[in-house]
Amino acid sequence: MYDVIIVGAGYAGAVSARRLADKGKKVLILEKRNHIGGNAFDEPDDYGILIHTYGPHIFHTNSKDVYDFLGQFTKWMPYHHKVVGNVYGKFIPIPFNLNSIRLVYDEDKANNLIEKLIKEYGRETAIPILQLRANKDEDIKELAEYVYENVFVKYTGKQWGVKPHEIDEAVTARVPVILTEEDGYFTDEYQAMPSEGYTELFEKMLSHPSIDIRLNTDAGDCIKLEDGHIFFECIEFNGTVIYTGMADELFDRCFGALPYRSLRFEFEHYQKDSYQTEAVVNYTVNEDFTRITEFKKMTGQQAEGTTIMKEYSLNFEPDTDMIPYYAILNDENKALYKKYNALAANYENLYLLGRLAEYKYYNMDAITKKALELCERMV
Repeated sequence: MYDVIIVGAGYAGAVSARRLADKGKKVLILEKRNHIGGNAFDEPDDYGILIHTYGPHIFHTNSKDVYDFLGQFTKWMPYHHKVVGNVYGKFIPIPFNLNSIRLVYDEDKANNLIEKLIKEYGRETAIPILQLRANKDEDIKELAEYVYENVFVKYTGKQWGVKPHEIDEAVTARVPVILTEEDGYFTDEYQAMPSEGYTELFEKMLSHPSIDIRLNTDAGDCIKLEDGHIFFECIEFNGTVIYTGMADELFDRCFGALPYRSLRFEFEHYQKDSYQTEAVVNYTVNEDFTRITEFKKMTGQQAEGTTIMKEYSLNFEPDTDMIPYYAILNDENKALYKKYNALAANYENLYLLGRLAEYKYYNMDAITKKALELCERMV
């Protein structure tokens, strides 16, 4: 009946399904959850506020092709995302910029520091924190240490469950100070939210006569891999399988479990119009949670009251209700993933696609582009 079976109805699976269906393929999607959309799923809460059930999702991209492809299924609402960090009660723009410097230091010191930075690095540049820490100027080094200690180290420790000396320098290198007065978390050309929400975007994307969806279906119950052959419901399947779940789970964790970080969310509703100044506030030093999201400020929804979400980071435990969110990328874990990837290579028509299947991080636009490229090669 089917040319392609896709495991998972998140971005990787849904984009692949639609593109292949448009190319004349008959597609079946198997989804373990009771809904489509993966972690981008959104829904109204008990108070009518549209919430992102699995954490905030903000769409941004520099790819017009990706923006236009997804734009077939939604009307985009322009949204410029801003983030502030709560640093001992002071709300500071993140990434750290010239406005942040003025909030941390008195006027004379801030102006002197800004003048030194612009003279050495130039306006509108982003300087990695490691580069600033290596600067010989004492004032610049003091700034670098402030950002490192109060914006990066404690926050990253909460996110990843590691001590400061255990943080990979490659992660530290991506933390910049940006010499601009413009507050904005992203710099992409296209920044927007789907006007009716992500779930409706997915519903329209998957509304195609050549796409069938089975919810509440564990792929492990109906797909078996044996000696280079793929079996679906006990019959050999000669079509293509795109797998977007955990690679170790596909092979019964025969080499051991791949480590992930998971998240726990606490939702709270308040009978007032606003809870905080921005949609997202990072708690970089205090509190056990990493950030608070206020959804109305992100979606533009007009409704009475407001709902917030506190986000806690913790280690993922296999065979529980916990959801794996982020691969923990170190040499040991990468080597373990390569073993599973090598097993998958024994199956000619099996493709691993997405955050979990490829054990790497993708933004929404990046996995959309990757899925489109894979489908072009397949057909």
